[in-house]
Amino acid sequence: MDISHENVLKLGKLTRIAIAPAAVPALAQQLGSILGMVHAMQSVNTAGVLPLAHPTAFAADVSLRLREDAVLEAGDAASRDARMGNAPASEAGYFLVPRVIE
Repeated sequence: MDISHENVLKLGKLTRIAIAPAAVPALAQQLGSILGMVHAMQSVNTAGVLPLAHPTAFAADVSLRLREDAVLEAGDAASRDARMGNAPASEAGYFLVPRVIE
């Protein structure tokens, strides 16, 4: 798939990524290859294929290597206060964050 140099520069502007003029031809070729691969994947017939919530959801012989949860530091007030010292705002041992839902 052909990507024009103008489209590469426009994409750089939209994503706020500075693209050197010398890099434009290579980026155009690479983006074209990526879009070509996406086009090839979209042409695959996936009728009757169930979506996966996780890649190992239906693989019975795959086990994930999970570690046990363990306390790595003391949970006393002094260590909590030391960690909270880096927080921009805290109260009663909790991080204060800006309200996002009114």
